[in-house]
Amino acid sequence: MSGGEAGPAGRVGPAVGSQRLFVGGEWVEPDGGHHEVIDPATEDVVGLAPEASRAQVWQAAAAAREAFGTWSRTSPQERAAILDRTADLLQRDFASHVELARAETGATTATARGMQVAVAVARFRRYARGALEPVETGIPPQINEAGPLGRAAALGAVAVRRPVGVVTCITSYNNPWANPAGKVAPALAMGNTVLVKPAPQDPLSVYRLAAALEEAGAPPGVVNVVSGTSVDVGEAAVDSPDVDMVSFTGSTAIGQRIGEVCGRGMKRQLMELGGKGAAIVFADADLDAAAAGIGTTFSFYSGQICTAPTRVLVQREVYEPLVERLVRYAGHLKVGDPRDRDTVVGPLISAAHRERVESYVELGRKEGARVVVGGERPGPGLDKGFYVAPALLADCAPVMRVVREEIFGPVVVVVPFDGEGESAEDTAVALANDSDYGLLDYVWSADVARAFRVAGRLRAGSVGVNTIGRNMEAPFGGFKQSGVGRDCGSYALHAYSETQAVVWAG
Repeated sequence: MSGGEAGPAGRVGPAVGSQRLFVGGEWVEPDGGHHEVIDPATEDVVGLAPEASRAQVWQAAAAAREAFGTWSRTSPQERAAILDRTADLLQRDFASHVELARAETGATTATARGMQVAVAVARFRRYARGALEPVETGIPPQINEAGPLGRAAALGAVAVRRPVGVVTCITSYNNPWANPAGKVAPALAMGNTVLVKPAPQDPLSVYRLAAALEEAGAPPGVVNVVSGTSVDVGEAAVDSPDVDMVSFTGSTAIGQRIGEVCGRGMKRQLMELGGKGAAIVFADADLDAAAAGIGTTFSFYSGQICTAPTRVLVQREVYEPLVERLVRYAGHLKVGDPRDRDTVVGPLISAAHRERVESYVELGRKEGARVVVGGERPGPGLDKGFYVAPALLADCAPVMRVVREEIFGPVVVVVPFDGEGESAEDTAVALANDSDYGLLDYVWSADVARAFRVAGRLRAGSVGVNTIGRNMEAPFGGFKQSGVGRDCGSYALHAYSETQAVVWAG
């Protein structure tokens, strides 16, 4: 089943012992030994993750290359069946997977269930159907007169989407189930083979995904997983000559370095990078709804999510009322052990990341922001674990670093703006677009026509109008330094394919 410890009927518990790499259909010992995976809530050891060598990463890429020819020629029905069986197997061991997700990431039970493992199952189901979607698009025929290129003819044409080849999938630590599933499933559906490099903080869940794919019948080499804390592991997964495409979710800084390597080799890229989501709140907005939406930054993944509405731009007339609502919202959120049913805010992923978030709260204070609530470590009872109380920074200015830089934690900054009518719209749009990022912005207003008008002017890949909800069939990706390309729904199938034109004489 996997390189971990197995229980009855092949099911595995949250502790996986010394995990092995998955290369070419074999579970192999890592050249670099293992590193500890730490539970962010308790600081206990969850398991031992393998440290691949550069040579082993290249071996995994070579295995994916060798498997590509056969896998790319399998029927869509066969690929769909394997993805569907993978979803069945993930569902079979759902409870155990939730335990591991919670232990590795510090996510609350509700988040681990509903937003991590359940989403992974749903994505394999979705792309089992996706494997059966048409890949051909007809093109109107063209009448050519006789000339240097041949006799007169009616030329037919069709555009066909073909697999790219070997895809390296580098996944983020905030969701080790949904994020890799959202890369691996559509890539396999299109006939690609994959090399997966998970984040070092929580890689064990990704090996569970690989084990399910193996059991579901994915041929050797179609899926390979390597991990490690060394930069060399990630670099090898990108610069291997056998890799045709890199799909990366993570920081903009690392994405830029990956892009440089891909550029030299003309490799395809799909990049979902950082965000500093602007939430524009006009004076006529439903403030309770706006506060509830913005407040999810405090609770959802403890703010460790790039789509969060972390940068609130609020019209002056309702500035104080919205701040008051956000304070009340934060005050009702229990920070604590994610295993407890009533916990809303769990820990951050690591001690180092907690220190980073705390340093930003202190920086905001020095820059002149008013720390209205939070930012401190919780009191007695939470002596272990990487906890920080949700923080609200008010009276912020657009030039402050806490307003401009991605914090990636439970921290919301609030900036007031002035103006009436069109001038208010102009000011809000200018403030929102004054950012290096452009992933997901939000607009709250009772005037839906105005909200859509403003949305059309925002330089962001997605805009939520009076909602933080997402339609998972809609394209997802960023403008500017928030990324390159789009995925989700059928857009992901396009992202993991090349378009080939086939032309014939009628």
